[in-house]
Amino acid sequence: MKFLSDKAKQYLVLLIKILVVCSAFYYIYSQLSNDKTLDFEALLQVASNQENYFSIFLLLCLTFSNRFIEILKWQNLSSLIRPISIGQATKQVLSALTLGIFTPNGIGEYAGKALYFDKKDTSKVIFLNMVCNGVQVIYAIIFGLMGLSILNQFHQIIPNRYLLITYGVIAVVLTLLFSIRHFTIKGYSLQTVLNLLNEIPKHKHRKNLLLAFLRYVSFTHQYVILYYLFKVDIPYFQLLCAISAIYLIASSLPNFQFLEFAVKGSIAMFIFTALGVNQWIVALVATLIWLLNIVLPISIGSYFVLTFRIKSKKT
Repeated sequence: MKFLSDKAKQYLVLLIKILVVCSAFYYIYSQLSNDKTLDFEALLQVASNQENYFSIFLLLCLTFSNRFIEILKWQNLSSLIRPISIGQATKQVLSALTLGIFTPNGIGEYAGKALYFDKKDTSKVIFLNMVCNGVQVIYAIIFGLMGLSILNQFHQIIPNRYLLITYGVIAVVLTLLFSIRHFTIKGYSLQTVLNLLNEIPKHKHRKNLLLAFLRYVSFTHQYVILYYLFKVDIPYFQLLCAISAIYLIASSLPNFQFLEFAVKGSIAMFIFTALGVNQWIVALVATLIWLLNIVLPISIGSYFVLTFRIKSKKT
């Protein structure tokens, strides 16, 4: 009977893995087949121009570094549970990305990484993943608000009073959180989280902060290079501010990863239209970013999902 149960479990896991991978690739296919902005002739023209070779090479390097830095971030923090190699960290990050594609704001990534650790470490994996992603969110908020505020001085994207309201709300929320940090719900409080953060060695925090900053730089400059490849004539500093603002607004909205390119694309159109950029270019850049940062890693992550094996229970 136990043999049948184990067999049934193996077939169920295999079925789930196949469904996840097939769903991921069907989603990619459906998005590409319906995407009217993906003009392959225009892409070929840009790629065949020798003047663009260095920029394209730099774009590919940033695409690699964007995901590789995320892998290094996870290797750095997960070592607090047990040391893992670059290869193991790669497998965990890309598998989790694939599993998280159909969940709101990539929540499935937390469960995806937890599968690679003992059950007793699940809560610690989730917490460390929150730390890993949380630093990235903090950079998005800081640089995004700075970018939006500076950009608003050159182009009236939103009324200044809305920016002041936003800063006021943030100040109130932070003050409130600090004042009720000892308030407990089911045994947990903000102070509990702060205590857990203090238990992480400072050198781990410093490394996480540095890697998160480098990842932010990699990601934003992918946009910069693509817009310049398509001959967008906006000063570098203003372009960087616009990209930071887009990343902030898109990150603050609840969305599914498989809708991320559409969300960021629509926000980019709103901001870049105010800057006089052709909407076709904005949509094309959003699609290319999605292909480089989501589709490519998911294609690799799908292999890791298919080859994943659940640890057998110790008797």
